Amino acid sequence: MQRNFQYDRTSPCGAPRQDGRMNGLAHPWHYGFAPPYSHDWRFPPNYPAYAKPAWPQLAATPWLEKQLPLTFVLIHGAWADAGFWDGIAAELRAMGHTVHVPEYPGHGPDSNNAVTHAMMTESLADYIRRNDLRDIVLVGHSFGGTLIQKTAELVPERIKRLVFLNAFVLNDGQSVADEFPPQALQLFDLLRRSSQDDTIMLPFALFRETFVNLASLGLAERIYRGISPEPAGPSYEKLDLKKFYALDMPRSYVYLTEDNVLPLGSSEYGWHPHMSSRLGLFRFIQGGGDHMSTAMTEPRMVAQKLYSAGRD
Repeated sequence: MQRNFQYDRTSPCGAPRQDGRMNGLAHPWHYGFAPPYSHDWRFPPNYPAYAKPAWPQLAATPWLEKQLPLTFVLIHGAWADAGFWDGIAAELRAMGHTVHVPEYPGHGPDSNNAVTHAMMTESLADYIRRNDLRDIVLVGHSFGGTLIQKTAELVPERIKRLVFLNAFVLNDGQSVADEFPPQALQLFDLLRRSSQDDTIMLPFALFRETFVNLASLGLAERIYRGISPEPAGPSYEKLDLKKFYALDMPRSYVYLTEDNVLPLGSSEYGWHPHMSSRLGLFRFIQGGGDHMSTAMTEPRMVAQKLYSAGRD
């Protein structure tokens, strides 16, 4: 049995009725209904066309687009090694992307504490050349921001976009130490002088309150057991970045808002907007998270932020 449904202006929410009266309020153009006589398996034959929502059009909206595969090269920061990226790299690969996580001198299995910043960036550029990587999204976290700045100078033709994840963006002639607030710099100088091999090891209290402030105590302790003293020299080197600032290369900054390593909201120090603004024209992506533990507790969220930062 076929029914001739119409809408009744007196019925709640435009409920259908069968008396043949035309509803003057529920016109098709009010609600974006499908064109007349369109066929749709979700409705019975001859179901009034003006009562059919235009769902097929919604299915084609841009936010449902398929992710295009990218090639990511992920560079970790200080007091970390390539394992920092394990969860994030796994999520990016599950999303269909190619991911490389190179280690650099003075970290991981390399215990040489006499490394220089140039040795680190040369090793990263060599890795990119050796693996013939092209159109890469080069991501740097924290101290790794300075490494992708200098690596970009060495292999600019192989880089699609630079992505800074709560990372240092130094001005020409600056060192990482120049971006430490005076009290923090005084502490790091003291820790460096007290070491036997020119390294800096973070005290747990400082690490817990700043690097992993969102983590549980148990997770903070587990992460801390996995870190090693950081070679101090590269953080005090003044970097020539004239070539970097002459490059015409797309750039993005991903900012995790609870990162307490540098002062929040300061006009003199901090990740964003203090350092991010040095990138000139750049894409800005924001999310919640701290400096280190969020990479382990929410790798899928961070992976999605990196994709949003790296895509065309």
